[in-house]
Amino acid sequence: MEVSVEQTSELGRKMTVTLPESQIQAQMAPRLKKIAQEARIDGFRRGKVPQNVITKMYGLQVRDEIMSHLIESSYFDALKEQNFNPAGYPKIDVLSLPNTEGFSYTAKFEVYPVVSLDGVDSLQVTQQVATVEESDVDTMIAKLKEQRKTWQIVDRTAEIHDRITIDFSGNLDGENFTDGKSIDHAIELGEGKMIPGFEDNLLGLKVGDTKTFTISFPEDYPHAKLAGKPAQFEIEVKQLEIGILPEVDAEFIQAYGIDGGTVEAFRADVKINLERELKNKLQAKAKTATLTALYEKVALALPSSLIAEEIEDLLKPYKEMAKKNKIDIESFNLSHEWFEAEAKKRVALGLIIGEIIHQNELKVDENKVRAHVEEMSKSYENPTQVVEWYYKDENRLKDVRQMTMEEQVTDWLLAKSSITTEVVDFNAIMNA
Repeated sequence: MEVSVEQTSELGRKMTVTLPESQIQAQMAPRLKKIAQEARIDGFRRGKVPQNVITKMYGLQVRDEIMSHLIESSYFDALKEQNFNPAGYPKIDVLSLPNTEGFSYTAKFEVYPVVSLDGVDSLQVTQQVATVEESDVDTMIAKLKEQRKTWQIVDRTAEIHDRITIDFSGNLDGENFTDGKSIDHAIELGEGKMIPGFEDNLLGLKVGDTKTFTISFPEDYPHAKLAGKPAQFEIEVKQLEIGILPEVDAEFIQAYGIDGGTVEAFRADVKINLERELKNKLQAKAKTATLTALYEKVALALPSSLIAEEIEDLLKPYKEMAKKNKIDIESFNLSHEWFEAEAKKRVALGLIIGEIIHQNELKVDENKVRAHVEEMSKSYENPTQVVEWYYKDENRLKDVRQMTMEEQVTDWLLAKSSITTEVVDFNAIMNA
């Protein structure tokens, strides 16, 4: 086997492999002999077919099969010989040579970059801090009350925050796009779930009223046929309701698992949960800030094949959504530039983090894995069952272990970084 290599780019390689005819013939002879023993050919008894007839009939097919096998095996032998670590699959092209000279092929591929960790011990990281105030507890309790809001039918005109039930249909250039008429569609006025301007046209209406109005779809509306175009809607009001908020009493508190609890105990429990959520958010933001600083610090050439794979992973949920809703993914108006930028960042960080783990021989801390599982289980009714569920199957722990290792790498980096603290508002963290 002869191997020659050409560097086509910083990471690109073109490897030419030549195999002698003798290597092919060494495998052809026994295969053709076996075929001669088993072949059924008119005019010959089984096992008595002349070898030249077998070669004429099956020689090219057998040769192609042997060449395919030799390409596969010799490619990996050549990689090992040249000490290459390829990223992704190669593009193989077979070169034409006379049968008496064997055959050659080229394999074009990219190699993984050499990752230098120079400078990772001098990152500049801004770390945010925040606290849960009593006003934040008030806001959360107000949200909990909203979740348990009941509705009471009223006989008046619609106001903001009312729930109005309508039948409606939509037409664009005389063509109906609502599959006829949407029946008993409930809308809480002020939530903004309909396209801009739709809910405004419902204010001041009462049960039995009908109305026809024209408004335009947003320019970035996901359905391309409707985006930016004016459409005519016809509506009829079927029902109007006003929301009734519950009191924070013993029954309300018990619904959140605090039997016989006081308002003070309920507020304390809400605050503990908010502090847990805040802690997780702050840790996530610290991790993001640290890894972003790491990405910006380490210059790295990236294999295009890995970027392409990462883009496909990023696109996967959008493709699944499009398939589920039977719409063309192009109607989402997705920005390829955003996916490419995010894919490059993910690929680069994967390579850099891998090198940090390798050079520093970092091992996942199983105690931290357990702590993560127990922390996640606290939001469930029966935490013990959740922990047991995770530990019954190693595959379920895979993501938790990966998350734990990333946090260990983040901690390793932060210990070597210059950290600036920024005090921020609770809502700024939670609503980011």
